[in-house]
Amino acid sequence: MAFTESNMLPLGTAAPDFKLPDTVSGKTLSLHDIAGENATVIIFSCNHCPYVIHVNPEIVRMANDYLPKGVGFVAISSNDVENYPADAPDKMKELAAEVGYPFPYLYDETQEVAKAYDAACTPDFYVFDEKMQLAYRGRLDDSRPKNDLPLTGRDLRAALDAVLAGESPVAKQYPSGGCNIKWK
Repeated sequence: MAFTESNMLPLGTAAPDFKLPDTVSGKTLSLHDIAGENATVIIFSCNHCPYVIHVNPEIVRMANDYLPKGVGFVAISSNDVENYPADAPDKMKELAAEVGYPFPYLYDETQEVAKAYDAACTPDFYVFDEKMQLAYRGRLDDSRPKNDLPLTGRDLRAALDAVLAGESPVAKQYPSGGCNIKWK
């Protein structure tokens, strides 16, 4: 698993629309369905990546903290499940229940959504404001598996707090990093 960093989509980019199956509910959901009233967090994720496994507890805490504030959350897996069967939709549903995702976990079988967002790694985080304009893209915080830094969600929380206050997040945004998306 090669360490890969985010591509850092330009700030202000409009959120590309999508319709994808939710492995949790079985429904097909669009960007409109998951969008929050005040902000929306889109996370490109997967089941097997150690970087995702490391941040899952903070993602769940953060979603539970910010969902009541009008922030929508969604995780999307775009990995090739033929070569990475641990990331298959049935396994996604199991993982969502196991870790307690309070948000949909969508499957991007064609990988077109990942390409539209210029996603590169798992986890890859995007925060869109109430107008669905990109306000933040980058890391959750500086914690990584085995670096002994506490998992705080500091960077993503600061971006969400700024967006909720009607402000722009800090200009210096650090890329997320993790496993590369498993392209077909």
